[in-house]
Order: sequence, then C-alpha cells, then structure tokens
Amino acid sequence: MTDEQPKDEGWQEVGRQFQALGESLATTMRAAWEKEENRRRLEEMQSGLESMVNQVGQAMQDTAASPQAQQAKAEAQKAVGTFQNTFEQTAQEVRPQLISALQQVNSELQKVIERLKRE
Repeated sequence: MTDEQPKDEGWQEVGRQFQALGESLATTMRAAWEKEENRRRLEEMQSGLESMVNQVGQAMQDTAASPQAQQAKAEAQKAVGTFQNTFEQTAQEVRPQLISALQQVNSELQKVIERLKRE
C-alpha cells in the first residue's frame, strides 16, 4: 500500500458524500415538485440559480483574460511549489470534517424528503 492510497480513499469518500448530497437534493426537488406551489417556487429558484451560474461563468471568463489575471496566474504558479506541502497537510486535516459535514447535510435532507413524502 502506497502513501497515496489512504489519501485517495479519503478523497473518494468526500466524492461519495458529494454524490449522496446530489442524490438527496435531486430527491428533495422531485418530492417538492409534486406540489404546484412548490413547483412555482422551484422554477423561480432554478431561474435564479441559472442566472447566478451564467454570471459567475462570465465573470470568470472576463477575469481570466485580463492582464492582471495573467500576471496573477504566473505568480500563483511560482507559489504552488511553496505551498504544496502545507496544502496536503491541511487537506488531511480538513477531509474528516468535510465528510462529517456532508453526512450531516445529507441526513438533514433525508429528514426533509421524509417530511415532504408524508405531506
């Protein structure tokens, strides 16, 4: 077993938790969609989310093309080597909390799903 395998397994768990979160959110949306009032609210939320994604995407494209962004990119590439070890240590420390937080969010969403199904 290499040193990378435990790290990969931990991040795979983070990925599984994000996947579970996505599944829970989808189930919650489907359950809420069954009610007309909720459907209208979800359509408004979807429109707002789409607008937000478009605006963030455009801002990222605009920013990435600027001379300041190009200079920042060059400086960031230099700093990557310096911060790599610090990042890896921080990631190791944060991963368990991230997994726990995602599990808690999923648990709360499951409660919402069950409540919506009962209603």
